[in-house]
Amino acid sequence: VVDLFEKTTTKVVVKNNEEVASNKRTIKLSSCERDLWIYDLSDKDYEVLLRIVEAEAGGEDETGKLLVANVVLNRVESEKFPDTVEEVVFQKEGNCYQFSPVGNGRYESVCISDETYAAVDRALQGEDLSEGALYFVSEKYADPEKLEWFHQKLTLLYSHGGHNFYG
Repeated sequence: VVDLFEKTTTKVVVKNNEEVASNKRTIKLSSCERDLWIYDLSDKDYEVLLRIVEAEAGGEDETGKLLVANVVLNRVESEKFPDTVEEVVFQKEGNCYQFSPVGNGRYESVCISDETYAAVDRALQGEDLSEGALYFVSEKYADPEKLEWFHQKLTLLYSHGGHNFYG
């Protein structure tokens, strides 16, 4: 087993102006690992995918994280959405981001779990359980007005964990 990630310690400044050490992961990918991917992602797109999956599905099981990664990758492949992970994740409709953690700042503050790394790598290697889903929502946290749009405009495909997935 090859360890693909290296732990490093970095300094982070917090609001009360005290510096605290925190563990961060530096992504280390060998060329043979990328050879297992069916998607050609830049390092930046890989980081964006890891962050959005953690931000959206950090409390879900690995399958829930895989499904969120699948939806982002489905959008990249769809002609209805932009062509890169970064463009998909930061896409706005009017003044609203497509992925709420980008708008509310959670995207920037996540600490990516081992399970998220595993789920994202499974998605990049071609494992797709999404049934073609292009949207998902957590009804528990969704704005009722936005939730109504999902119910009226989309077809519910299935639910997993705290998310409903739509086509």
